[in-house]
Amino acid sequence: MATPLPSQTIIAVVGAGAMGAGIAQVAAVAGHPVRLLDNRPDVAARAVAGIRAQLMKLAEKGRLTAADAAAAGMRLIPAHEIANLAGAGLVVEAIVEDLAEKQALLADLEGIVGRDCILGTNTSSISVTAIGAALRHPERLAGLHFFNPAPLMALVEVVSGLATDPAVAETLFATAAAWGKTPVHAKSTPGFIVNRIARPYYAEALRLVQEGAADCATIDAVMRETGGFRMGPFELMDLIGLDVNFAVTRSVWRAFFHDPRFLPSLLQQDLVDAGRLGRKSGRGFHDYREGAAPPVAASEPAQPVPAEIALCGTSTATTALAARLAAAGISCERRAASDGRIAEADGAALYVGDGRSATRRAAESGNADTVLIDLALDYGTVTRVAVAAAEQCRPAAVSSAVGLLQAAGITVSRFNDVPGLAVMRTVAMLANEAADAVNQGVCSAAAADSALCLGVNYPRGPLAWADAIGLPVVRDVLAHLGAAYGEDRYRISPLLHQKVFAARKFHD
Repeated sequence: MATPLPSQTIIAVVGAGAMGAGIAQVAAVAGHPVRLLDNRPDVAARAVAGIRAQLMKLAEKGRLTAADAAAAGMRLIPAHEIANLAGAGLVVEAIVEDLAEKQALLADLEGIVGRDCILGTNTSSISVTAIGAALRHPERLAGLHFFNPAPLMALVEVVSGLATDPAVAETLFATAAAWGKTPVHAKSTPGFIVNRIARPYYAEALRLVQEGAADCATIDAVMRETGGFRMGPFELMDLIGLDVNFAVTRSVWRAFFHDPRFLPSLLQQDLVDAGRLGRKSGRGFHDYREGAAPPVAASEPAQPVPAEIALCGTSTATTALAARLAAAGISCERRAASDGRIAEADGAALYVGDGRSATRRAAESGNADTVLIDLALDYGTVTRVAVAAAEQCRPAAVSSAVGLLQAAGITVSRFNDVPGLAVMRTVAMLANEAADAVNQGVCSAAAADSALCLGVNYPRGPLAWADAIGLPVVRDVLAHLGAAYGEDRYRISPLLHQKVFAARKFHD
């Protein structure tokens, strides 16, 4: 097992912006002497002063002792020129995301630092292999990708390029862990782990809006309240910046030779072209200008409790509904589930979505009064759920289905009938992309789940979620989406197929 760099090792950080300053703070708090360099006059000195002030605030809040904060601050020194980094044992570049500039900087560093100095790049999207191609000794280069803000975010992706010495990657892994971070190993492929696997979270939401399934505010609310995600996709894109999010999507799409799985959205491009970049410009998918009304999700009006309610089968959704209705004092008949339905309400049949539209499912079952509900992280505590009704479903049947869910204390948002609804299709696609990353040797299943939970605050790792849903269910959702759209975008990962055939889980 590799050992971390000793605390006396000088850590140099090049680039004193938000990321560089954050990495410098992490290293200093961990006990290392730190040299911070920026090519802009006085920026490094101002960044050091800002870090020291931040450390004192942490001491005032009790997160550091005053002595530790002062000691960490004294370990930070602004460097005035690249020659000042000669004694470093690790240099992390956190400059602009430009291949040529990173190659030039690291090539210059090779002539200054010692032969045993490790070179790290904090790139979020550029190939570590490509960066290393310009070096005389690319084996000592690896990605050390922190997430913003670096002092707070636990995840660090340790990215190996084609030439990276495995011992270098292991040393960086151990060092990041010693700094209090949760590192994961990744292979240098487009987007690494997080920026690759997370693409469907945005892409499926954008497609839903383009197809008129629901508005942005409603989809955001469903993803938060039903799926348990910290933020909905549209409010998250607004926070990141639509230009930044769109650029990452386009970069990954191009790097994968225009794979339709990563296809950028024309809707997002239009907003970027219009200068509606999200919070920083005042408008994006939502309006943040002074006096603007906050986004409000669409909710169905109250409906009466159905006269006849039957709960079908023993699925997690059925069991949770039974408990919620019982707590509300509503009695229900229990029946077997012959075709996967979870409940009946005055003739309406309710099913958890499986990637088919309600209209298709009604046609195939011969039951016109078909209503689908979305996947929930926890049906026992969910506060909102999306539903879709078949085009041939009677309005009275829709009202009965909505009334049943409302009686269980669940707010209902009605979607136009699209395949897969919101949470189900998104989780299936996230799991599929994670499975492909594992299948292609980018990372392990554990690393994929850890990275998505820590890097973008998902409520559950996508592969763990797929295990919980059932891998055959995830496969069927993807197959139905593929049949509905006729696109390679929804092709099923070979590893997912393999696990289904073997009756195994990703985390057996």
